[in-house]
Amino acid sequence: MDISSWDGTISLAEFHVAARALVEKWKRVSSASPPWSWVSCPKQPWVASHEVEGYLSLENIILVSIKEEHDELLSFPQKEETSCSDKEESIDIATLVQSQSDRDEICYYDLHIVYSASYRVPVLYFRVYYSDGEPLEFEDIKKHLPAHSAKTLLDSKWTFITQEEHPYLKRPWYKLHPCGTGEWMKLLFQGDVSLARNGAAIEVYLISWLSFVGQVVGLRIPYEMLNQL
Repeated sequence: MDISSWDGTISLAEFHVAARALVEKWKRVSSASPPWSWVSCPKQPWVASHEVEGYLSLENIILVSIKEEHDELLSFPQKEETSCSDKEESIDIATLVQSQSDRDEICYYDLHIVYSASYRVPVLYFRVYYSDGEPLEFEDIKKHLPAHSAKTLLDSKWTFITQEEHPYLKRPWYKLHPCGTGEWMKLLFQGDVSLARNGAAIEVYLISWLSFVGQVVGLRIPYEMLNQL
């Protein structure tokens, strides 16, 4: 793909290609960590019959409020592909690095990457809850976000993180607003000498995107994945 004429967005079919690449590379490079999985869902009215419908999921991530730079990752076996109907049975467990927090209670994160047909870019949806299933209020979620995310919230409030209905689960989830994603993805790829010379590779789109977006909630991409882009 010629970056000079590319607007930084991708099609639904390209999203699926990038999603498959992320799942496979994450599993290969970070086999000790809980895997991302593809969740197949019934097709939306606007989806062509030949296109794949679904989203990426990383659920039941345990966020321990500590300041150490390294945490033990724990996981249970999970199938790579599942469906919307059985997502409630997912049991992946992991520990993510948390930069700042003032309480010791463990919180669980569910992270979903969903394709936005209107913006033509991926969108990160997430929810946070305690071990008893009680969801955190937004003010409590802010206490668990990395410092740079908390600062951005102070500046932009709900234009940065919004609460909307999950497009597949039809329940309230928080999401990072996708406005401007295409522009900064184009700049990101233009800044890479190899990609600028050889063209944008759709397979690395989500990995590059997640390396920035994941930091908002404290998710760190394994260095080996970034080093091999």
